[in-house]
Order: sequence, then structure tokens, then C-alpha cells
Amino acid sequence: MLRIIKWALTAAPFIYMALIWYMSSNPADMIVKMENDSFDRFFKESLHLVEFAILYVLFVLALLAHDRLTYAASFAAALAAGFYGLIDEIHQSFVPYRSATLIDAAKDLLGVAVCLLIVNRTYFGNKNHAIARGLEKVRVKLNG
Repeated sequence: MLRIIKWALTAAPFIYMALIWYMSSNPADMIVKMENDSFDRFFKESLHLVEFAILYVLFVLALLAHDRLTYAASFAAALAAGFYGLIDEIHQSFVPYRSATLIDAAKDLLGVAVCLLIVNRTYFGNKNHAIARGLEKVRVKLNG
């Protein structure tokens, strides 16, 4: 069972990347369109802050599953998530009814940076923090 969980955590960031690519290959309103246009725009713009932050967290979990989470690996995961955010913005510029803006790219990077800061300040800095304890539990359960 542990092997399946490790495999799933390893595959999760790449599956999520494919999902991001699929979603950004479609017009913005194809999947979800809310009644209130102002809320719809606010909600979708807010997703930029979390979309690639989630990708970074999935990379962190994959690294933990193999007991490979180091400060450098955490930074590399953030770079990968941020770079994929930039690639996604470029990709969207070629999709009809989609657009790519520097503001969107900045929001993608900001979400990743906040999560990087949280992981680095807790997991590597304050082992007594609830987030650090949770990440450590995952690492220990999966690696013994």
C-alpha cells in the first residue's frame, strides 16, 4: 500500500500539470461560468494565486515521499512550479478567447513564493510548527 501512495504522490504533480494544461487550452468560461460576472472574474483571477502554489506543494509531497526534501530541492520545486506558471501564461496567449498578462504571471509566482516561504520557515526553520510536524509525519510514514 505504501508503494502505491508513494507512486501516487510522485505522479500527482505531473498529473496536475496535465490538468492545468488541459484547462488553459480551453476558453476561460468553458468549464465554469458563474452568474455574477464580477464574482466570476474575481474568482478566476484569485485562482492564479493558488494554482501554481498547489503545484509546488505537490512537488514538496513527492520529494517527501522519497525522503528527498532539502532546502535546495524545495527551491528547485518552487522554480519548477514558477517556470511552469510562465509556460502556462505563454501557452494561453495562443489559445482563442484566452489571454496572457504579466500580472497573471506575477500572481502565479507570488503564490509559489508564499508557499516556498511557508515550507522553508516551518519545515527547515521551526520543527515545532504544525505544518512542519505534518510534513514530517508524511515523511516518516512513507519512509520509516
